[in-house]
Amino acid sequence: MMNQLEQLKLVTTVVADTGDFQSMKIFAPQDATTNPSLILKAVQKPEYLPLLTQVIAQHTEASTSAIIDHLLVAFGLQILALIPGRVSTETDAQLSFNTAATVAKGRHLIALYEAAGIGRQRVLIKIASTWEGIEAAAILEKEGIHCNMTLLFSLEQAVACAQAGVTLISPFVGRIYDWYKKNTGQEYCAENDPGVLSVKQIYNYYRKFGFNTEIMGASFRNTGQITELAGCDLLTISPDLLQKLNDDHAAVAEKLTPEQARASDLQAISFDQAGFRLALNNDPMASEKLAEGIRLFCADTVKLEQLIASIRN
Repeated sequence: MMNQLEQLKLVTTVVADTGDFQSMKIFAPQDATTNPSLILKAVQKPEYLPLLTQVIAQHTEASTSAIIDHLLVAFGLQILALIPGRVSTETDAQLSFNTAATVAKGRHLIALYEAAGIGRQRVLIKIASTWEGIEAAAILEKEGIHCNMTLLFSLEQAVACAQAGVTLISPFVGRIYDWYKKNTGQEYCAENDPGVLSVKQIYNYYRKFGFNTEIMGASFRNTGQITELAGCDLLTISPDLLQKLNDDHAAVAEKLTPEQARASDLQAISFDQAGFRLALNNDPMASEKLAEGIRLFCADTVKLEQLIASIRN
């Protein structure tokens, strides 16, 4: 019998959530995602530190911020050599509330990929799902620069992203689970997991109302959360959980289907800026996890800047 990873690939596109591109040779994902935390973790490993030192040596006159951009693209290029699909490369989290700067960063990252011979169809620019980030994504999408909206924790964020015509969203299953577990003191089985239920709601909404934006569940804590979302467009999974799925031969049933989505009783909603901000403010989980996520990515970007500075000196 096929293992769970093989079964999952029959109904969902599997994405590797890592900066460790060597692991991609083992699990053969379609796509891959990175973020500042994953890149920071990777370059602290002996096998990846040479890539950082090489980038620094090639751009001796560049600013630290520019070095990070070149490093992100260098990792992306290594990853793209190993997968058939797309890589997601994240913009600076410090720009999360600056539409114009986020647009400029997205254009710059795509220009670096294109200069290296990679077409923009193979790259997703990751942007935090703030109002400003969503506005930036709407501008980039009109230029053929496809976006992956990250740090997404609510239906309201998902609806605003779909309205903006973004290519893909990444709802954070595990971080939603973490918040509810901490605030209720409860454990949740996969079928009642608040993070899982959030992605199911978003999937049903998109499919019922005909949005083309892809949904990629992210930030998993266990394989139960993953298999409960079998049928979702994409799932981005860490190497340790990919290994667990690879080792498990229990049956995986398709849980999300367009037919079930169309039969749901969800009502259509839409948001302008004021409505979006109020809805996000009224959702303590989503507003707290979005703010926390931006802070953590900013902190890891600063650590990466410090590491680069220490090598240059």
